Amino acid sequence: MTKNLILGGLAVVIVGAAGFGLYVYKSPIDPISPDQTASFTPEEVEKGRILASAGYCATCHTAADGEPYAGNFAMETGFGTLYSTNLTPDVETGIGTYSKEAFRRAMHEGVDREGRHLFPAFPYDHFTKMTDEDVDAIYAYIMAEVEPVKTVQKENELPFPLDQRFLQAGWKMLFADLGRFEPDEEHSEAWNRGAYLAEGLTHCGACHTPRNIVGAEKSTEQYAGAEIDSWIAPALTAANQSSVPWTAPEFKSYLIEGVTTYHGIAAGPMGPVVHEGVRDLPESDIDSLAIYLADQVGATEDDPSQSEIVLASLRSNQPDPQYRRELGERLYATACASCHYNAELIKAGRPDLGINSATNLDTPNNLIHVILDGVNAPEGMAGVVMPGFRGALNDEQVTAIAAYLRDKRANQPAWPNLSETVADIRQNGPTSH
Repeated sequence: MTKNLILGGLAVVIVGAAGFGLYVYKSPIDPISPDQTASFTPEEVEKGRILASAGYCATCHTAADGEPYAGNFAMETGFGTLYSTNLTPDVETGIGTYSKEAFRRAMHEGVDREGRHLFPAFPYDHFTKMTDEDVDAIYAYIMAEVEPVKTVQKENELPFPLDQRFLQAGWKMLFADLGRFEPDEEHSEAWNRGAYLAEGLTHCGACHTPRNIVGAEKSTEQYAGAEIDSWIAPALTAANQSSVPWTAPEFKSYLIEGVTTYHGIAAGPMGPVVHEGVRDLPESDIDSLAIYLADQVGATEDDPSQSEIVLASLRSNQPDPQYRRELGERLYATACASCHYNAELIKAGRPDLGINSATNLDTPNNLIHVILDGVNAPEGMAGVVMPGFRGALNDEQVTAIAAYLRDKRANQPAWPNLSETVADIRQNGPTSH
């Protein structure tokens, strides 16, 4: 009896291993030569340029000192460092030998031309939702317009056995819902277009959804907010901590201009998402994204300018004879108030820090980043910059300003370990891309 059980168990293991092996194996796709590259229409190439921009392909496939799309951008994953690959049409070190079918498989299934499983730092679990037509347009743009660059690919820095690509097949089985986007008939065409863009091409959830211990997005907590590069990607749900509720017009302004009247600016990891990405989409697509995102946060049609929170914050912003009594108030008055002052209405580009998203989050990371390093020209609102105070204010002074804003302006509980967080971000915060 025992022998039969053992043999039966071994048979199950063998069959399971064989089945997994069949699932893991992906056959190579024949390479193409430069003369086999299809001809592309100008319209398809331009569409691909816009889509590649909105998917911020260059952001993750361009090293800080490298050529566009040439790869070797370092991505810290929590498990080790991955280096993005060369996405130029170079035939030796890029994707110049990829056929249209091979490119589709990489985007939709996370498998390269040689049949190797790609690490999920490449968000194929989102790109899988894209149509063949859109993926083909990106392919057309890369093959027709991106300059070929020959590179030496850096080796990924992952410990064994996480560096074994066949394990990624198991990760897919457990966590990747491969397949095209399916419209929700209970919502409008515009909402579904926004969902297609947010869940697929622009992969909002890659930053705004928390991940489990093996790096997969928690499907039950979509858009619940997460930490990315020591910045906080706020929740895009009803749990969003902004003191003034988001609206579709606010989302539209944010996605086009990089600034909103009532929430703040697109800085840190969101800077390139807006300024090198989604703002290139047609206005109708921006409208659809705004409609979809507004629905996710439970937006209403109320006029934010008449919100009691806004009116109260404006009243709090009026000059006070005791403004300079405490260190944080004194520093704010001298370093910040001249720009962050509004009288009767809040002006875009002049954020009211009492209602600003960064001041109302559970952690001070985003506020500290902006105080230390400011907002440069590629971020925020065109024509408006903010100087960084990294060299002008020490940790105690930055801590004092942040504590003042949190307490006196936002009327929120004090951030724990604020001074330690300031010191850590000054020392270890990411350098700009």
